[in-house]
Amino acid sequence: MTEEHQTLALLLFSGFVAVTLGITTWVSRNRRGSAEEFYAGGRLFSPMENGFAIAGDYMSAASFLGVTGLIALFGYDGLLYVVGFLVAWLVVLFLVAELVRNCGRFTLADVVASRMRERPVRIASGTSSVTVSVLYLVAQMVGAGSLVALLLGGTSDAARSWTVIGVGALMVIYVSLGGMRATTWIQIVKAVLLLGGTIALTVLVLVRFHGDVDRLLLTAAERSGHGQAFLAPGLKYGGDWTARFDFISLGLALVLGTAGLPHILSRFYTVPTARAARRSVVWAVGLIGGFYLMTIVLGFGAAAILGPDAVRGSNAAGNTAVPLLALDLGGGAGSTGGTVLFAIVAAVAFATILAVVAGITLASSASVAHDLYASLRRRGGKPRSEVAVARVAAVGVGVVAIALGLLARDLNVAFLVGLAFAVAASANLPVLLYSLFWRGFTTRGAVWAVYGGLVPAVALVVLSPVVSGSPDSLFPGIDLQYFPLQNPGLVSIPLGFLAGWLGTVTSAEVPDEAKHAETEVRSLTGAGAA
Repeated sequence: MTEEHQTLALLLFSGFVAVTLGITTWVSRNRRGSAEEFYAGGRLFSPMENGFAIAGDYMSAASFLGVTGLIALFGYDGLLYVVGFLVAWLVVLFLVAELVRNCGRFTLADVVASRMRERPVRIASGTSSVTVSVLYLVAQMVGAGSLVALLLGGTSDAARSWTVIGVGALMVIYVSLGGMRATTWIQIVKAVLLLGGTIALTVLVLVRFHGDVDRLLLTAAERSGHGQAFLAPGLKYGGDWTARFDFISLGLALVLGTAGLPHILSRFYTVPTARAARRSVVWAVGLIGGFYLMTIVLGFGAAAILGPDAVRGSNAAGNTAVPLLALDLGGGAGSTGGTVLFAIVAAVAFATILAVVAGITLASSASVAHDLYASLRRRGGKPRSEVAVARVAAVGVGVVAIALGLLARDLNVAFLVGLAFAVAASANLPVLLYSLFWRGFTTRGAVWAVYGGLVPAVALVVLSPVVSGSPDSLFPGIDLQYFPLQNPGLVSIPLGFLAGWLGTVTSAEVPDEAKHAETEVRSLTGAGAA
């Protein structure tokens, strides 16, 4: 990129960072410092505000950069991510949102622990939530590295590394100082910017093809080098039975994983009532649905206007398709329009990453402080404030995410998020659904459900082509590949449900009928909810 691109984009980056740091500083001066304020923003947000914040949390770098890049490279098969991400909200709307808001206070473990022995359940759920959050954070770090490497005109490892470190430092500042209230307002600002930028690019792509979508698709197919196969299933996932099972595995992970994401579940606690939580999801579904429809246009637009070779030439995983498309739509390299549009899109993408990592870091630090610390600290010792522990935890989570982000910087961000969804669907969803709907569920069943999904999911990823055994893996020089699928969901999700059932039926514990009845009434009516 030219110096003009760099200067303008860096100015816009700096402007967003300055605004968000201003929000964080303002909130830190006007908060009460309570756990409810730090974790849930005082439960003062309206359904519309929370809906925009949920959409901001969900429309991550994986959506804006990764999904568009996958569609540009693989056509129809890239659409699986769009369908999976959107359909997942039906599970959230009908099964999770209202019930979780009524049963919990700050974290997933609150819902489960309301009718179980607290200590083992909180340790298991807290461990799972932190694992999912760190995996999700890694994807955002990788997106940040790819974006800034493009901005600086190369794929310098040093530039990408320092970017990942810088994003990690900013997210720690946002969370430690501002808590949920600052994070929510950052998400709202980011959602408005992202939707505005996506609408502008979509309109420009359609104008380029005079509103003729058929022509757009046919041109994309011609330039792809695959012809009509680009518009049909099978280019990425249809080569053999392993690829087909990978397709099913990824679809399951995307559709079921959203309901187990800690940073999404924690959003339902920021509104005053269950009805407001349900209305928040309705707002979020509308915003997210419109956004994903536009990413389809952008993905095929990048294939038709740039061509997959140009997309791969900039970033092999396709993570920079959208900024390159913006550059071309604005008039090309060296033009004023191209410079401005590229800089705006790059800044919006960077804002997306910063906002999402803040939300995920807050959710993971809440799990560490509210679940793990509260359960593991020595009895009789002087307890530290949960909020203080959460701030320290934000630093620790940031360090781990930075280290893994540096390691995984050559993988597609949407693919990395698919792994996080698989772990969430395997470890968090079974225990959540069993706790809400199974009268005979026991503490052993809850613990087994979490670890029975979490351990296989993580182990299968370690033994998959993602980590070793192929040229595109994290460690291409070694071969620990014993599991053929890239996404573990097809195996680990059923194992999570099976482990929860097995733990319950083999447990000597007598289910507490009174606590189940209380949970059922609370979940359905909101009586006694926090």
